[in-house]
Amino acid sequence: MADIAWRDGAVPVSKRFDDPYFSLDNGLDETRYVFLQGNGLPARFCDGFHVAELGFGTGLSFLATLQAWEAAGCAGKLHFTSFEAFPITSADMSKALAAFDGAGLKADVLSAVWTPQGGVFDVTPAVRLHVVIGDARETVARWQARADAWYLDGFSPAKNPELWDARLMSDVAARTVPGGSFATYTAAGFVRRGLTEAGFEVERIAGFGRKRHMSRGVLGA
Repeated sequence: MADIAWRDGAVPVSKRFDDPYFSLDNGLDETRYVFLQGNGLPARFCDGFHVAELGFGTGLSFLATLQAWEAAGCAGKLHFTSFEAFPITSADMSKALAAFDGAGLKADVLSAVWTPQGGVFDVTPAVRLHVVIGDARETVARWQARADAWYLDGFSPAKNPELWDARLMSDVAARTVPGGSFATYTAAGFVRRGLTEAGFEVERIAGFGRKRHMSRGVLGA
């Protein structure tokens, strides 16, 4: 289970990794810039589109994706799978997401179905969320599906290097459709090298806010 401290009474910080769950500037705008725009979304959405994520955290990235999916008016179903080792409680989730009241996110809908034990949640009739609890270095390798887009959203590589090691990046690539993509807020050299070696064509681009760079890429043939 996650062990959380609260910065300024509103920003959740992992005590285990000494890292905030979302940007201290504007977590929602960063999520939209890094993970949605970085993966070319919502333009790529289609029936059956599958997003996968390393690190569910507060659920902010999922909620931003749900909002973008509904705004795009896509027909069919969106699948979202997230791998999380240290899930947060429902109470902590509600408190964290309260920072984004007024943004139109369906935080109450997610909080109503959330359990730290993970599982499959039909958050809306068109959007299915699957949260896999456990060490991603083991659970991703056992996953039987493949994603169209990955959000690499673990804590800082300097503080949580296990979630960014080369073997896990190789497992991510193996569970990505041809031409599928990833995006992440980090531009750490060892992360980019691991993704390149795994088969992604990696690009370093301007980051969000005070972050100079981020990374995104597409899986080669």
